[in-house]
Amino acid sequence: MSIEVLPATGRWDDFASFMVPRKPGGGCVCMSYRDARLAMPERIDYMHRECQTEPGPGVLVYADAEVAGWCSVAPKSTYRRLMNSRTIPHLDEELDPWSIVCFVVRGGFRKRGLMHDLLDGAVEHARANGATLVEGYPVDTRGERVDVISGYVGTVELFEKHGFGRLRETNAHSGGGVRWIMRRELG
Repeated sequence: MSIEVLPATGRWDDFASFMVPRKPGGGCVCMSYRDARLAMPERIDYMHRECQTEPGPGVLVYADAEVAGWCSVAPKSTYRRLMNSRTIPHLDEELDPWSIVCFVVRGGFRKRGLMHDLLDGAVEHARANGATLVEGYPVDTRGERVDVISGYVGTVELFEKHGFGRLRETNAHSGGGVRWIMRRELG
């Protein structure tokens, strides 16, 4: 299987093919951390515009040229909810690290290790756009399986395998597990 991770910029149709809800009331369009106050039509418009700009809202992974997943990665300051979070603190006022907040792997492509490819691609995308520091806020599963819904933030184990270190435990939880602020400096 050939794997390629590419920025979402200029790839709206691929992003929309699985991130935009097909029926009313479904989907998040990856706006939970950006601006969840918006109604669905405005969320879709917002992400459509983001996919037309640099550096864009994240990266897409392709398996054998078919879009298979998504990772939201952008400067932390672009995530309104994250900047105002009461459960995930903003530790360094003078820093604006890039934040990795969401992973989605389409059904039919799961259990192939694509989250590893997405995480590597997100880090490289951040680096290519001038980031010197990348953060994630994954759940600590303590070695237990986590359901797909709770695992959208990634796991501590995944981030550790890709050179991230634990910085601080948060008051946020996913699937009953504590979430951590994890960082990786980019040289």
